[in-house]
Amino acid sequence: MKKMTTPQKAKGSQWERDVAKFFNENGYPQVERRYGAGNTIDKGDLNGFAHAIVIECKNVGKITLASIMDETEVEKNNAKADIGLAVIKRRNTSAGRAYAVVTLEDMVKLLQMAGY
Repeated sequence: MKKMTTPQKAKGSQWERDVAKFFNENGYPQVERRYGAGNTIDKGDLNGFAHAIVIECKNVGKITLASIMDETEVEKNNAKADIGLAVIKRRNTSAGRAYAVVTLEDMVKLLQMAGY
């Protein structure tokens, strides 16, 4: 019997594909959706970065930043990653116009990695 997907799950999966495609088209061809159906330890939605970066993709009707960032932090810890990044869809815009949100701690780490 085929498992039915909810509309919310389908919407989220499409957003993950859209974000991965945006990275692919902008110099990161190795980035892909992380596959792990049934995995109880979530390590983010995308992988393929040289540095340990967890990307959590969110396509939600109401942006609840605190809970999204809490989830991103848990997934960052699960993956033993250095950086946690939430990519949050903006209504009626393309992936490139999404919100990319990190904590200030992770922003400083990104700046240090970039040599600033």
